Amino acid sequence: MQIPAPDATPTSLSRRSLLRGSALAAAGAGAAAITTAPKARAAGVDHIPAGSVVLFQGDSITDAGRDRKREGSANDAAMFGRGYPFHIAAYALSHHPQANLQIYNRGISGNKVPDLDARWDKDCLDLKPAAISILIGVNDIWHKLNGHYDGTVADYEEGYNALLARTKKALPDTRLIVCEPFVLRCGAVKDNWFPEMDERRAAAKRVAENHAALFIPFQTMFDDAVAAGTKPEFWARDGVHPTVAGHGLMAKTWIEAVNS
Repeated sequence: MQIPAPDATPTSLSRRSLLRGSALAAAGAGAAAITTAPKARAAGVDHIPAGSVVLFQGDSITDAGRDRKREGSANDAAMFGRGYPFHIAAYALSHHPQANLQIYNRGISGNKVPDLDARWDKDCLDLKPAAISILIGVNDIWHKLNGHYDGTVADYEEGYNALLARTKKALPDTRLIVCEPFVLRCGAVKDNWFPEMDERRAAAKRVAENHAALFIPFQTMFDDAVAAGTKPEFWARDGVHPTVAGHGLMAKTWIEAVNS
């Protein structure tokens, strides 16, 4: 069933769209769509049928203060936390009540790629999601810089590739969405983060390409926002964790990329 705009009558659902338009009014207005057609591949992107599970995975940026005691309750506001998954889910669910989506957030603060791997059966594969959005990578460098981890860029890429290969083997029809790890040059983010942070971003993009996953360019998004005249602190005060504005911009960009 396509839902062309919030003020229009739902009529059909498109092949290419899981969501269309804005996450919230602050992120801009638009339309959203979820397919009910039979599953089929097109450029590595699957159809998302009505009644599907959609999963957000990652670290504290995705976690965003979610109530883990409620994590088994799909579409629960406290379960989503305060970040971009909440913004996306709020829009999708409010404009697609007939689609019966079951949306979950299983991000955990402090996680790195090995942490995702250790809990992947319970927090991903067992849920059998039709679409998985993953944002991981900032702790893989931050914890290394703090002396609490020794994983290299190669370790990050190898582990990430293995995680997605494992996912595709178990869930071959699942749509994979890889979000670009990002930082802004303020707060905790100093010159010693570079060039390794850029190398890790490039690794994430290669991982997405290797597995025909959609890549969401969050770093480019924030770079463009700062270049347009806002300070980095407006989007992420500590350089890592987004503000309300940062999460809203992430949600808007995620929706636009998923439907491009």
